[in-house]
Amino acid sequence: MTGRHRSFPIHFPAALLLLLALCAGDALAAPLEPFTAEYQASYLGMQATGNMTLARQDGNRWKYSLNIRNPVADLSQSTVFDEHQGQLRPLSSSDRAVALIKKKSVDATYDWTAGQATWTGDVKPERRGPVKLQAGDMDALLINLAVARDLAAGKPLTYRMVDEGRVRPLQWEVVGKEDVTVEGVSKEATKVARRTDKREMIAWIVPGLPVPARILQRENGIDTMELTIRSLR
Repeated sequence: MTGRHRSFPIHFPAALLLLLALCAGDALAAPLEPFTAEYQASYLGMQATGNMTLARQDGNRWKYSLNIRNPVADLSQSTVFDEHQGQLRPLSSSDRAVALIKKKSVDATYDWTAGQATWTGDVKPERRGPVKLQAGDMDALLINLAVARDLAAGKPLTYRMVDEGRVRPLQWEVVGKEDVTVEGVSKEATKVARRTDKREMIAWIVPGLPVPARILQRENGIDTMELTIRSLR
């Protein structure tokens, strides 16, 4: 298990968050509604708990947050965003992580008036920005809101992510259907996946749920993280 621990880079929370928000797009099909979702999790080889919330702030602003904790890791990230001309726009974000002996703290500002994004904290100088923004750019959390929304609409799951000083195209694909159990009831879910050479991430999205019913990450073919929903309110 110790060797597996060493395989986790400190940027892991951003990838995880891409999964944890996958199904919240159902909330976007209708007016956004606050929610709190709790997960039973396995992370770094140990049991963990996960908590994800969507809360309204002033006016058209919302705060989307995630926390995952166990005895060896404490991960949290939040994004403040608004809706502008039918698109979700990140305004600011914070990323905090303590995993084993590693620590990370990064803050981001998305200035749409100036048309640029910048980062401070534990980020390399060359990744502090500014990075020029384009209409439709999102950070990791908001892309995942779009994934579920666009999945329901039958649109291509292709996006441009601006996160920690980098611009990356992201492509998700539907890989099939599978039954999952939600609070003792079997429901059909759509499996959505994103793969790289070393990592595979899968989410099971159940119609009507504003969060994924199940999430699985594999690294080098080995399951490294899994979350299963326990409650939603």
